Amino acid sequence: MTAPLYNAEILRLTTAIPHDQRLVDPMASVERRSPICGSRITVDVNLDEEGRVAEVGMLVRACALGQASAALLANHVVGLDAEELAAMRDRLTEWLAAGEGAAPEWPGLDVFTPALPYTARHPSIRLAFEAAAQAAEDAAAARRPR
Repeated sequence: MTAPLYNAEILRLTTAIPHDQRLVDPMASVERRSPICGSRITVDVNLDEEGRVAEVGMLVRACALGQASAALLANHVVGLDAEELAAMRDRLTEWLAAGEGAAPEWPGLDVFTPALPYTARHPSIRLAFEAAAQAAEDAAAARRPR
């Protein structure tokens, strides 16, 4: 028997998205959109002196899977740097593409295991991680001396 795609945990996450307000003056801001369903997520970041995410703000206009992914990202993004976020984005992408195996090491991502066979839903799951990784990279690049 397969688990339901929209399970109780995914629906719970949609109601508990931390950092759900845009930052006033972010160091970087990136929007990602899923062309399949129209989900959109904007991530704003500010980095600390060590290049780690100090503040994050988000605008989430996404399906339940995108909202749940944004909640999971927001719960654990503070303190990570651009390289760590890019690596997590890549591991998530690889896991979804493989369609099997254990979820990447990020608290709660296993909630998306039932979505593995639904490749059309994968872009929505990746949106928040893609936007956060790019925003952190853009902010870090802006801080580098020229």
